[in-house]
Amino acid sequence: MNRIKEVLDEKGIKQTWLADKLGKSYNMVNSYVQNRQQPRLEILYQIAELLEVEVNELLVEKAKYLADAESKYKINKKI
Repeated sequence: MNRIKEVLDEKGIKQTWLADKLGKSYNMVNSYVQNRQQPRLEILYQIAELLEVEVNELLVEKAKYLADAESKYKINKKI
């Protein structure tokens, strides 16, 4: 999972700008932003460079992602 959407929002940057800079379609960038598809590692590095952040700032730890999903969708795990 990635935080591209959050970083774009924090920096006030539009997906269309990022798509143009990457040479990708808006639909492709939107699929990254919505976490429907994950960018290849090379693309992730390009995105980090364009947004002037470290690559790890674009990534979400699996545990945090699962905790956020549980909270958002009120999922209760029974162990």
